[in-house]
Amino acid sequence: MRVLILDGHPDEGRLVGHLLDLYRAALGDDAEVERIAVRELAFDPVLRRGYKVVQPWEPDLERVGAAIAACDHLVVAFPMWWGSEPAELKGLLDRVLLPGFAFRYHKDDPFWDRLLAGRSADVLVTTDTPSWFLRFAYGNPVVRRWRGQILGFCGFKPLRITKFGPVRQGGIQKNLAAWQRKVERLAASASGLRRGTRREAVLPVQSGRA
Repeated sequence: MRVLILDGHPDEGRLVGHLLDLYRAALGDDAEVERIAVRELAFDPVLRRGYKVVQPWEPDLERVGAAIAACDHLVVAFPMWWGSEPAELKGLLDRVLLPGFAFRYHKDDPFWDRLLAGRSADVLVTTDTPSWFLRFAYGNPVVRRWRGQILGFCGFKPLRITKFGPVRQGGIQKNLAAWQRKVERLAASASGLRRGTRREAVLPVQSGRA
């Protein structure tokens, strides 16, 4: 199983990185793993002029795109800030999940093809908000976006979204052992997920170096 791990925290040495360390260890030696920290990538996080013109991928984005295309299972982890992922991770999504690579709209109806089908994903979200409050007061916006409008939109299925919180007020110390067990269960079960028919992703020829 080929696994891509994306660390979406702007800082190293945080809970997100620790959870990903645990996930990687629980995958076992038979998994082929590539781990990328978004904070270490050199790219323009702003998608300029939408899809009207080609904005060439920087070398680091070419690496991310190729890793997404090659993976069987994607793991993304980030802290939830203002109900969403950090800006740099959002910019990565804007730049990489392009039409023709991640999805393709139909010409004569409102639907689309999910071009990254046949891949599964785990999304790990750390949050200061208790899970029950996030669900009932806010309607679970981060879960709904990633499931319906980001990875699920592009074909990732099964897509498991797991929240870890609250982090503040001693939450890490009180819950870390339980969170570790949860992460280990996710990693151990990843290889057995039923992914459906795989679509081979076509990387965009846009860098000018092909």
